[in-house]
This record gives sequence, C-alpha cells and structure tokens, in this order.
Amino acid sequence: MEAHGTQERLQVHIRWLIRRDLPEVLAIEKESFEFPWSEAEFADCLSRRNCVGMVAQHGQRIVGYMIYELGKTRIHLLNLAVAPSYRRRGVGSQMIAKLISKLAPEQREKIFLEVRESNLVAQLFFRANGFRATSVLRNFYEDSPEDAYLMEYALSSAAPPAVITGVNRIARYLNRTEGA
Repeated sequence: MEAHGTQERLQVHIRWLIRRDLPEVLAIEKESFEFPWSEAEFADCLSRRNCVGMVAQHGQRIVGYMIYELGKTRIHLLNLAVAPSYRRRGVGSQMIAKLISKLAPEQREKIFLEVRESNLVAQLFFRANGFRATSVLRNFYEDSPEDAYLMEYALSSAAPPAVITGVNRIARYLNRTEGA
C-alpha cells in the first residue's frame, strides 16, 4: 500500500539518535500519539545497553525516529513516528528497511512490535512493509484498556515488502535468503 498521494518520495539520511535530537523527537512524538512518551521515558529507554535510537534526517531537520531493543534472536520495535508534514513520503518505510537490514539468518531473524487496536493506519503501514499480526494482547496498555496486535516480520518467511521501492539491496538480500 503505497499511498503517497501527489507528494514525492523523500530520501532521508538515517543515523543514530543523539541527545541534541531529543527536542525534535519529542515534538514529533507529541504530534503523533494520543499517549506520547515523556522525555524521562525516552531517556530511561535510551540509557539501557540494548536500546537503540535512530533518526531520519532531511536536510537539517529530524523528520522521523525509531527506538528499538536488540534481543539475542529478535528486535523489538518500541516506537516509530514520522513528523505529520512528512508522512506518506516513504520516510517510515526507509526506517523499516534500515531495521530489516539489521536482521541476519542464524542470528536475529525477527522484528516484532505492538500496535494499538484502534491504530489502523499503523497496522496497514506495517502490513505493507511485510509485517503480519500474530496475536492479540488483551488490555496491553497501562494508559487505556485497549488491546494491542502483536505484529512480526520474520526474515525466513517474509516476502520483500512491495512498499519499499528504490531499496533494491534489501529485496535482493531477502530473495537470496529465501532460496537458501
């Protein structure tokens, strides 16, 4: 599902999140979520050894970010958002492609995340990027009685996501690993 409308795909530079990025990341977080993470929650998460933050940068502006935890066999995507004025331009898909590139056979072969039951836009986005809902997590959130869908991307069984255009090395890598 590539619903970019009339806007052009935007190429971004994805790099590690640094402390001075936090004000822009917090602004995107507040614009994106009904129950946003606080600055303390970001700081707590990023202070953990296995927690990684990355930003998508266009020019001098941070236009998106993702926070994930590295496990022994999988990656847990904790948070991902794109600034509202940059949505539907491929920024989120480029961040997902970067995350998928961190997977490797016999090592970390899965990415998983939780999505609010009411967040259809996110569900469709992740599905278009090769994720599948695998279960329902009842009363998952502390801030509401809402359920979550557990969504997973598995390297061994995933077809290359159709939404990721212009990132042929990912598609080639996935095709090569499927034949193995």
